[in-house]
Amino acid sequence: MRILGIETSCDDTGVAVYDRHDGLLAHALYSQLDHQAFGGVVPELASRDHIRKLLPLVTDVLRQANLERHALGGVAYTAGPGLAGALLVGASFARALAFGLGIPALGIHHLEGHLLAPHLEADPPPFPFLALLVSGGHTLLADVAGVGRYRILGESRDDAAGEAFDKTAKALGLGYPGGPALAQAAAQGRECGIVLPRPLTERPGLEFSFSGLKTAVLRVIGEEPLTPSRQADIAYAFQEAVVDTLAAKCEQALRMTGHTRLVVAGGVGANQRLRMRLAETAAARGARLYYPRAAFCTDNGAMIAYAGSVRFAAGARDTADLGVRPRWPLSELDPP
Repeated sequence: MRILGIETSCDDTGVAVYDRHDGLLAHALYSQLDHQAFGGVVPELASRDHIRKLLPLVTDVLRQANLERHALGGVAYTAGPGLAGALLVGASFARALAFGLGIPALGIHHLEGHLLAPHLEADPPPFPFLALLVSGGHTLLADVAGVGRYRILGESRDDAAGEAFDKTAKALGLGYPGGPALAQAAAQGRECGIVLPRPLTERPGLEFSFSGLKTAVLRVIGEEPLTPSRQADIAYAFQEAVVDTLAAKCEQALRMTGHTRLVVAGGVGANQRLRMRLAETAAARGARLYYPRAAFCTDNGAMIAYAGSVRFAAGARDTADLGVRPRWPLSELDPP
């Protein structure tokens, strides 16, 4: 069964085709850069770009896969969480396409897509595993027993790690999106005595908080003129603070659950310093680290197509109601 996957939860338009037997056949992504002028995503602009790009991307992906539309067996799309307007564009397109072709459609939880993204690789992690999901909108640790069987161990009380990266990059005058720009600047930085907090690492529990770290960075920025070398040193100190915090929480969660597999997913999961540190953390606990390729860490259609294929195979289908869920706790998701 060939599944078309559509992702439009924020500012990336992702499309892919996944076959249950042959794997990923084709994928394409359009990343909206117009938001750079505003320093963050403008929801209305995001929705308009999805409308403009979705059909050409679907056409391109089908051409890459050498498929006609009638060869599709189902359409999976992101139903939430995300920006309401952006979600509605993808949902409306997917449902209309499925109706026109006489095939089923299915709304997919965006975070489930991220958690299952490592299964797109040649050596996927078997269930169960511990998962760290770090993105622009979410930071959480989950005990993953299987598809749809997610127990949230801890999540952010305020800013997500990716959001803190973006806001710090903006404060430092770096480019957009902030995560890659800050990581690039940090590679030129050095340890020079800048002291930043590692939030909640001295307390029990697996919750996160990054708003205080962001405030601490703003205070450091105001202490001296922001020369290029100072900019790089602050970026380095900030990245180390985030990586230390995430690694400490993962170590605690591995110890608590006894898992021997750790998955890192989401846009921040592409950060090379974080991957290096989590590999060390996992190895120290006798565990192994898994992650998707960098292209599938950020929002993409492949993860939605894969999640859709799993749920379609279990018999899941949309109801007649067209609904998206901008707020959709992962804990409310049922097994297929």
